[in-house]
Amino acid sequence: MTLLQPHATGAADAYRPLDRLGPGDLEELRLLLKGGSVIDWMRLHFHAPEEVEAFLRLNLLDLEDPRDERRLRAILAQAVDYLRTAFGYRVAGPVAEPEDLRTLFLLASGAAEPHKYRRIACVVLKVMHVIHHLEARELLFRTAIREADLAERVHHRVLAEAERMKALGLPVVEFAGSTKSRSSVVTKLLAKKESVAAQVFDRVRYRIITETRDQIAPVVHHLANHLFPFNYAVPGQTQNNLVQFQDLLAEHPRGPEVAAGMQIPPDLERREAAGQRNVFSGKGYRALNFVVDVPVRVDDLISPLDPMGEDLGRIVFSLVEFQVFDRETALHNEEGDSSHLRYKRRQLQEVLRRLSRGLVVPRRSHRGEP
Repeated sequence: MTLLQPHATGAADAYRPLDRLGPGDLEELRLLLKGGSVIDWMRLHFHAPEEVEAFLRLNLLDLEDPRDERRLRAILAQAVDYLRTAFGYRVAGPVAEPEDLRTLFLLASGAAEPHKYRRIACVVLKVMHVIHHLEARELLFRTAIREADLAERVHHRVLAEAERMKALGLPVVEFAGSTKSRSSVVTKLLAKKESVAAQVFDRVRYRIITETRDQIAPVVHHLANHLFPFNYAVPGQTQNNLVQFQDLLAEHPRGPEVAAGMQIPPDLERREAAGQRNVFSGKGYRALNFVVDVPVRVDDLISPLDPMGEDLGRIVFSLVEFQVFDRETALHNEEGDSSHLRYKRRQLQEVLRRLSRGLVVPRRSHRGEP
């Protein structure tokens, strides 16, 4: 467990409270709070090349590395070919073969001329997002790395950011990591209707506790800008009955203005569930849980002479769950029906019910023998 000190002065540059978050920041935050997908977006929010570079670095891509630039251009070429072949899209030259790859992201944000290419740039980037993720999965299957070793690489990265947050004085009082035991994974799969090992998203998880509830959103935003890329939040895997996006908009000084420019209707969360409640959690349990596919470099596992590095890149992904609470909610969750002990008991009861379903219990004979 890593314990962090309470919020200290001098962290203004690192910790940005809600009223300092702009429209782009709020859209990123909403993606995590709702469990949405960037495939549904219609634009990005970059304003300068430096912002694009920072985003790519978070994805572990460096445009100053010729290998990374070649990799990005190869993915871009595949995306353009797909759109031209599958849909007959006319992808203009400035989008299909930009002189500077950063321009593609600025075009998709409406921050570069000509603005008429914004939509097609967005479409191309969406396809690139999927191709990169797909080929990273293939690379993982073909790379000699154990799941535990991959998780260890992610753990070092997460702990480094946790220590950095501590040094900056962010309002986090606990940042703890854990890995599900094999027994817990078996129990979860037996309890789930979808009993597929790949669907256990929380083998590696981190518990983060803030001082107060209003600090949760800014802390999550910080993580999405310094630890993991927001675009690889896993859609549909958020469970959130703690921080609602509509409440954040209502509290934001420019809430109505931001709401009017949202890509997705601002009342969508009220028309849909913000996340499916875990059936084994107590009725009073409150939390924000979301899952991210965290990028991991595996350069050391690929020979410089291996063409796989050019064909599939040098990045794989590892699923990580983040559980975020404020101090008061975390304490409440350990009481009564919401406690972890009660949660496990309900889960084990469901496992026993499913395992015993259909079993025939032999009746005893009249002589008392089975």
